[in-house]
Amino acid sequence: MNALKRHCALMFLAGVLLLLPLALPNNYYYDIAIHMAINAIIVLGLNLLIGFAGQISLGHAGFIGIGAYASAILPTHFGWHPIFAMVAGAAMASAIAAIVARPIFRLKGHYLAMATLGLGIIIAIVIKNEAAYTGGPDGMPVAALGLMGFSISGEKQWYWVLAVMLLFSFWAAQNLIDSPFGRALRALHGSEVAAQVMGVDIVRYKAAIFVLSAFFASLMGSVTAHYVGFVAPNIADFFHSIELMIMVVIGGMASIYGSLIGAVLLTALPQALSTFEGWETVAYGSILLLCMIFMPKGLVPTLAARFGRNDQEEH
Repeated sequence: MNALKRHCALMFLAGVLLLLPLALPNNYYYDIAIHMAINAIIVLGLNLLIGFAGQISLGHAGFIGIGAYASAILPTHFGWHPIFAMVAGAAMASAIAAIVARPIFRLKGHYLAMATLGLGIIIAIVIKNEAAYTGGPDGMPVAALGLMGFSISGEKQWYWVLAVMLLFSFWAAQNLIDSPFGRALRALHGSEVAAQVMGVDIVRYKAAIFVLSAFFASLMGSVTAHYVGFVAPNIADFFHSIELMIMVVIGGMASIYGSLIGAVLLTALPQALSTFEGWETVAYGSILLLCMIFMPKGLVPTLAARFGRNDQEEH
């Protein structure tokens, strides 16, 4: 994507975020928009790992849990300022990702999937078992997020905070993909052997993007915890990881735009299907199944191909 198209896409997103509150009649819709933004930022990072680098992660919600519980435990039990706790959580998640990345990403296929799944399960078990600090299965409250005496509260304030974070994340992902680092990621996705022959250190690049996606996830875990004011172990469970994977796949792997579309649609879909009164799970599954049958590459890549645009243009 050239610089002009990147700037146009960024300005379009900024315009949508700026005008969207005009269409949000009450706090319920603000809440949905906030969760859309949180999921979009997480999925942007996850798509860099899965879509662009071609590496799977079935335990990514574990990193979200690390960030969420760092923001809950450190202020509550140790008196840390919430901002420092958020940074510490992101640093912890990044450090764990860095430690396990090299051995994990020497694996391939279903072995890699099982390794990342195991990592997520371990984190979830630790959260549930360390009840003295985490509250166990019951969860625990989270202190308000504030800085210099100003506390962020209410859906409207949180909306603008998340809007700025989403814009920055979108801009960062755009520039990363068009950088030499991004080209190396796409090269190892296409063929690891060819990338290695061309001098790409494939393990180092896999580890680096894994750490970056873990940082995104942990940061959004902290934001979620502060926004909701409470955190429970289900934030780190396997099903949350699968939900995020589905957002990547439905929106379109290796598509920055697809990350946004997938997160928005699959965050809103359960709310839209709630009127089915007990059949919402069946309807949800049917919609996903139809998408995979008729649009196996995801919404954005399929529509881009339909209208004659090449893959590079949608990055």
